[in-house]
Amino acid sequence: MSARTSIPAPVRAVMRPSDSEIADVLMALARQRGPDKTFCPSEAARRLAEDWRALMPEVRRVARGLPLVATQKGAPVDAGRASGPIRLGLDEGRLSIDRKPRTR
Repeated sequence: MSARTSIPAPVRAVMRPSDSEIADVLMALARQRGPDKTFCPSEAARRLAEDWRALMPEVRRVARGLPLVATQKGAPVDAGRASGPIRLGLDEGRLSIDRKPRTR
C-alpha cells in the first residue's frame, strides 16, 4: 500500500488592487445604484480581494478623492476619518463639476 500524501495547493500571489482599480469599482457601484442610493464600501472591497477587510482603509482613502459622499447614520462624514460603518453614494454636486472638460 502506498501512503497518500496531501500536496498543498500552490500559494497564490496576493496582489493589491491599484487606486485606479478601486476607483473604477467604487464608481461602478455608485452608478449602478443611481442618485440618492448608497452602498457599503465593503461591497467594493469584496469585488477586489478575497481578504477584503484588509483592503478597507485603502477603499475609504480612494473614496475621499471621488465624486462620492460618505454618510454615517444619514449624516455626511469624512470617509477617511469616520470610525465604524459608512455608506457611499454619488455626490451629484461634485459629479457635475467633474464632468466638465479640463482645460490647460
